[in-house]
Amino acid sequence: MQFEFTPRVLALRAELLKFMDEHVYPNEKRREEELAANARAGRPYAELPMMAGLKAKARERGLWNLFLPESEHGPGLSNVEYAPLCEIMGRRYWCAEIFNCSAPDTGNMEVLARYGTKAQQERWLTPLLAGEIRSSFAMTEPEVASSDATNIRCSIRREGDEYVINGRKWYITGAMNERCEIFVLMGKTDPDNADRHKQQSMVLVPKNTPGITIVRDMQLLGMYDPPFGHPEIVFDNVRVPVENILLGEGRGFEIAQGRLGPGRIHHCMRAIGMAEAALEMMCQRLVSRVAFHKPLSEQGVWRERIAESRMLIEQSRWMVLNAAYRMDTVGNKVAAKEIAMIKVLTPNNCVKVIDWAMQAFGAMGLSQDTLLTHFYAYERHLRVADGPDEVHRNAIAKQELAAYQ
Repeated sequence: MQFEFTPRVLALRAELLKFMDEHVYPNEKRREEELAANARAGRPYAELPMMAGLKAKARERGLWNLFLPESEHGPGLSNVEYAPLCEIMGRRYWCAEIFNCSAPDTGNMEVLARYGTKAQQERWLTPLLAGEIRSSFAMTEPEVASSDATNIRCSIRREGDEYVINGRKWYITGAMNERCEIFVLMGKTDPDNADRHKQQSMVLVPKNTPGITIVRDMQLLGMYDPPFGHPEIVFDNVRVPVENILLGEGRGFEIAQGRLGPGRIHHCMRAIGMAEAALEMMCQRLVSRVAFHKPLSEQGVWRERIAESRMLIEQSRWMVLNAAYRMDTVGNKVAAKEIAMIKVLTPNNCVKVIDWAMQAFGAMGLSQDTLLTHFYAYERHLRVADGPDEVHRNAIAKQELAAYQ
């Protein structure tokens, strides 16, 4: 395996780094000001005014839809090629949207590109690819352990030419955003099927459909996340046409498995970028602060933490690249073990780096004056999102034991 950057990726990487220096880092303060202005205006989930201009610049420079391996819709990069680019976007947790590469839109666009009908693609994929609307993935439920998708209770019942949806979802990322127009919803069309993996289906549900109630936005570690939001939503006799089904009844689990692999590895790629940014902040802080008559950077404990941080980041990066290589060469299903391993390893490693960076900053590391609290919340959330550690550890162990049973 060789993970050398191709000339095309080197060019995109250089352009992306330049874009971050010119347009992302200088706009961090402006972003906070616009978030505050939206909140004062009573529209905390409205798109920030600066985003439209930044998206136009990114698109002009060819930094758009980089995540899609299908050349029909995107640049046709492999997972290995996309990895260093996604990592750069992760250096600021909010900026992937500028390049139309943010979750959950990326996963939903991949679902529509691979499983959607031509009509579904024209109605929803085309505006998503253009960045004209946003979307959400409605799977997680409060009443059940929905990291096991077979537990999903949300009902999708056919009545004539319509599906009637009843259920409660929560932590539905992006659903509060004013530009979110479509849910990819997972529920059960055949709850009595003897094959538990054939009970579920996925259906497209426009956000403005009658019967949809956003109950409340959910906090992440005590913080709300405008302009995206992660709300609790009730679907009460929500009716959509039968042609809104994706791939067909009973295919929901199959679609979910195809969607979650890329989604998980993209999260891990961005997480590595955050950890790199945290390590940079830590080093800058340590060389500028003196305690006990010498710079913190000269004290043994901090040198040990810097070295350990570098090793944790590199370990995560190479494991992610290996998983990406496996996805590219043998497919997402066969690469399931490698994806499970990075889903456990990466957030655990990266949150440790971020925690040390927060300690280096002392009280400031817990405040709004650095990005570290946002980084920490993102990484801690990643340890639970798409299944907690124990789910993935169990999957890894099952594959290891299979040869001996």
